[in-house]
Amino acid sequence: MRGFIIGFLFLLAYAIPARWYFVCQLRHHCGDEPAMVANTRPMTLSLRDGSKAVLQGYEQFGFSPNTIPPNLSPNNQDFLAKVAEYLKANPDKNITLTGRYLESEKAAKSGIFENIGIARAAAVEQILVKMGVDEKRFTIDHQILADVVLDEPISFDLFSPKPDDYDRPVYSFKDNTFSDANFAFGSAEFKPGEQCILYADSVKTYLTANPAMTLTITGHTDSIGGEKINLNLGLRRAKNAAAYFRELGVKSEIVSTTKGEEQPVAPNSIGGKDNPDGRQKNRRVNFKIEEKTAQ
Repeated sequence: MRGFIIGFLFLLAYAIPARWYFVCQLRHHCGDEPAMVANTRPMTLSLRDGSKAVLQGYEQFGFSPNTIPPNLSPNNQDFLAKVAEYLKANPDKNITLTGRYLESEKAAKSGIFENIGIARAAAVEQILVKMGVDEKRFTIDHQILADVVLDEPISFDLFSPKPDDYDRPVYSFKDNTFSDANFAFGSAEFKPGEQCILYADSVKTYLTANPAMTLTITGHTDSIGGEKINLNLGLRRAKNAAAYFRELGVKSEIVSTTKGEEQPVAPNSIGGKDNPDGRQKNRRVNFKIEEKTAQ
């Protein structure tokens, strides 16, 4: 009997640590609270028309760091379907997609677009276009954030087009815009960055295959310097960009023009105070590929 008790105690001494190791160390089922798998995306996505939320309470889109395509959940797909449905039912409304990205993603590859924020918004736009929304109803904006986590990478804002409204860049292959990152401040010297070089190479290939198309380059500026000075600066920037395309080997017709400070995409000042971010967006060059007009 005594031997049996000693053997039983020995078995317990072995079994209890073994059970703990299996449950706690291998299966990770130990702790103060039961393990839960939580949704890490905030349920704060909305479709807004000014201060009014047309759709709300949806899951924010997810993007892997330094990548363009969204990781769409079923909730995201449902949201996009409802956005497309709303736009089809309200032809007087257009939509602005704002793509956001982190400071840590500034050097990320973004294809033919100037930054990954624009590229992300353009990727979402193409999904909605495939759902039947006319691409002419989209405008794209971008914003860089100093945060560590990108909680709200894409915003959806409705608007009714107005003749005196801010200019709204499109950002597509045939209608693309690059900011003054390709120019020194106040300078007309064209120094294309990596994304602009990639875009220019693609344009050259396309125009070579489509000689009936023409390239129109339009220079824009902020409001510093005066109207006449800015008209001249915008034109010189457009002409220098055109010269770059010629050196690249583009043989098609290229038209250089300027709008100076006439068509801002953002306010140059807010409440009487300088708005550097807005002025940076206004200093830009637009590249538009179109069919030649009949003479």
